[in-house]
Amino acid sequence: MSARAEAYATALFEVAAAEGKLATVEAELYRVASAIESDASLRSVLGDSGVELARRLKIVEKLLGDRAHNVTTQLLSLVVGTGRLRDLPGIVQRLVKRASDESGLVVAEIRSAVPLTPAQQETLVAALQRRAGRPLNVKTVVDRSLLGGVVATVGDEVIDDSVRTRLDQVKGLI
Repeated sequence: MSARAEAYATALFEVAAAEGKLATVEAELYRVASAIESDASLRSVLGDSGVELARRLKIVEKLLGDRAHNVTTQLLSLVVGTGRLRDLPGIVQRLVKRASDESGLVVAEIRSAVPLTPAQQETLVAALQRRAGRPLNVKTVVDRSLLGGVVATVGDEVIDDSVRTRLDQVKGLI
């Protein structure tokens, strides 16, 4: 990650912590970053310096509206306003890791092709937590590029139980 992205992550962490909203802001920024990352047209407009800044900030405001804390909206507006949108995934990843470290948690990301039911998520989280040996800060992402199955990342470990990986394994046996 670039030094600039690290600096932004540190600044966002400090502001959210000072406001007493670290858990809320890091969770909201993670969801927003995932949404922006998966929507090419939204990413294009918000990251285009040729689009008037006031318009880009209005999009951020409409995107988050009443569904996000004011600090989250202000921090995302800062990133968009300074032209750092392309760094947002890295910034948020570092923010989530730092917030998790502060709380003694391991970051776990669960990607699935469709939303998991609460029971499925609970079972999967329990298994991942046993494997990690520590409490988790779980982030779920619906990733339409997966054919099916789940890809979980716990810390640096990737557990790939996606349909694509299983098909590739079967092809290797043929």
